[in-house]
Amino acid sequence: MSQQVQLRPNRPLIRRRHLIPVDKESVNRKIIEFIELAAPDNTKRAYLSDWEDFVAWCAVNHVQSLPATPGTVQGYISYLAELDDEHRYKTSTIARRLASISIAHQAKKYPTPTQSFEVRSVWKGIRRKYGIMQQGKEPLLANHIYRLLSHIDTGRLRGLRDRAIILVGYAGAFRRSELVSLDLSDIDFREDGMVITLRRSKTDQEGAGRYVGIRRGQSRDTCPVAALEEWLEHAWIMDGPVFRKVSKADNVEPRGITGQAVSLIVKRCAKAAGLDPDKFGAHSLRSGFATQAAMNGSNELEIMEQTGHRSLATVRRYIKKGNIFMNNASGNIGL
Repeated sequence: MSQQVQLRPNRPLIRRRHLIPVDKESVNRKIIEFIELAAPDNTKRAYLSDWEDFVAWCAVNHVQSLPATPGTVQGYISYLAELDDEHRYKTSTIARRLASISIAHQAKKYPTPTQSFEVRSVWKGIRRKYGIMQQGKEPLLANHIYRLLSHIDTGRLRGLRDRAIILVGYAGAFRRSELVSLDLSDIDFREDGMVITLRRSKTDQEGAGRYVGIRRGQSRDTCPVAALEEWLEHAWIMDGPVFRKVSKADNVEPRGITGQAVSLIVKRCAKAAGLDPDKFGAHSLRSGFATQAAMNGSNELEIMEQTGHRSLATVRRYIKKGNIFMNNASGNIGL
């Protein structure tokens, strides 16, 4: 007996929207907009600055920058690496310059000279000669934070703001970009502390967001929650940016501060406390949290939950530095 085939009813024709004729000029504008949004503003500014430096070097040396030959790029990175000790560029900076040159060529659909054998050989030699270890800013540990706070004039609005930035930045393990992007609506004060909503960050450019909890401190003088409450109250901030510019006359302005301002605040407070300001910056708050937490016994997952790090290797660098004397074999050799 032959099987009866069950016929499916005809499906309605689906209109494919992407086949509808559109304005090509409008589409091209959108494409450019989406490409520009693919990278954070700080990254784009860095790439632009790098490219401008390369173009200027090419102009001085009477060589073409776009498209550039492998020999031109060889000469440029050799120049950056062979400056005197005071002006020589770090290998990490040279690596970014190479990336910027590559991106500029790709954008114009030129072959990138940075991938040539000649350039890669010189770059390998630079790395072997000068090393690739990054010399970041020193972490601010708890004893440093106490010193900084003791030299801040909280009788002025600027001092109240600076204290709040240091304590919130430290306890929240925030990046400077995260601190300056905080809006009053992002903060939920509770009895045990506060919950801060980070709507976007360096590793979350698509805006998935995450919550960061900060507990109230044991002492009101070092409590990040109390410090923020006091700043908001005295500055009369009812909405908008949390951390704002304060004029020399101690007047609070409507606009928020920049990431560079956070770094300058940390340096200024470090200098007032008798520390070397060149060794510390905005990132010292974040790295200091991770290092101090590791020294105090917090595990990797607890630290990553607060910092938002996605790389375990990065967090482990902080932990290794913080726990360098724990179970250290040098204490077990009879000296």
